[in-house]
Amino acid sequence: MSEKIVQTAGRNALGEFAPAFAHFNDDVLFGENWNNQDIDVKTRSMITVVALMSSGITDSSLVYHLQNAKNHGVTQKEIAAIITHVAFYVGWPKGWAVFHLAKEVWNEKVEEHSEKERYQNTIIFPIGAPNDGFAQYFVGQSYLAPISTKQAGIFNVTFEPGCRNNWHIHHADQGGGQILVCVGGRGYYQEWGKEATEMNPGDCINIPVGVKHWHGAAPDSWFSHLAVEVPAAGSSNEWLEAVDEQEYSRLK
Repeated sequence: MSEKIVQTAGRNALGEFAPAFAHFNDDVLFGENWNNQDIDVKTRSMITVVALMSSGITDSSLVYHLQNAKNHGVTQKEIAAIITHVAFYVGWPKGWAVFHLAKEVWNEKVEEHSEKERYQNTIIFPIGAPNDGFAQYFVGQSYLAPISTKQAGIFNVTFEPGCRNNWHIHHADQGGGQILVCVGGRGYYQEWGKEATEMNPGDCINIPVGVKHWHGAAPDSWFSHLAVEVPAAGSSNEWLEAVDEQEYSRLK
C-alpha cells in the first residue's frame, strides 16, 4: 500500500478566511479522494495534469501537480508523450505552455545510453577497456578490468552477446588453475568432453590445471565474470582452437 497523502495547503492559505473550502481541499479532495486505492497515485497524477491542461490552467497549481506526477514515478518521456497527446485534443498553444513548465520540473538532461552503458548499470564492477591484448583468442568483443593485482590476480572479464574465448588450458608446475565467479548477465562454461554449464550471477566455477575449457556469453546476453588467478609456480596458458560455431549456436 502506498504512503498516505496528507495535505495542509488549504488550511495554511484559507483556514481562517474559508475554513469550509480548506476542509474540502485538505480532507476530502486530498484526504479521501487522492488516497482512494481504486486508481494508483501515478495514474491519478497523470489524470490531474491532463485535466488542468485541458482547462488552460498553467499557474502554480499545475506546477505542483507536475512535480507531484514526477514524484510518483512519471518519467520525462512519459510526461512529454502525455502533453503531446493531449495537445492534439485541447489545443497546441496549451501544449506549448505546459511544456515550458514541465521542462523546469524535469530539468535533467535526456541521455541516450548504449547497450554497453545500460549493461554497466546492472553490475557493480567496471566493464573496463577493450581486451585487445587477448583479442586474437576471442570470437567477438570482450573487455577487461583489473580488480586486484596483489596476492591473487582478479579481473572482471565482460563479454558482449555471442562473445567467447577459444578452448584453452591453464598449466602450472605447482598450484594454479582459475576460479570464475559470474557477476552479471548470462554465459557458459564448458570442459572438453562435457556439456556446457550455464552461468548466472552468483555461480562459481573452479577450473583445475590441465583441463581444456572455454567460457563466454550466451548468444543473446552480455556476460561478466571475475577471473581469479590461483597463485602458481611456472604458470602458463595454452590457447587452442575456437569453439565450433555449430556447437555454440545450439546454446540458448
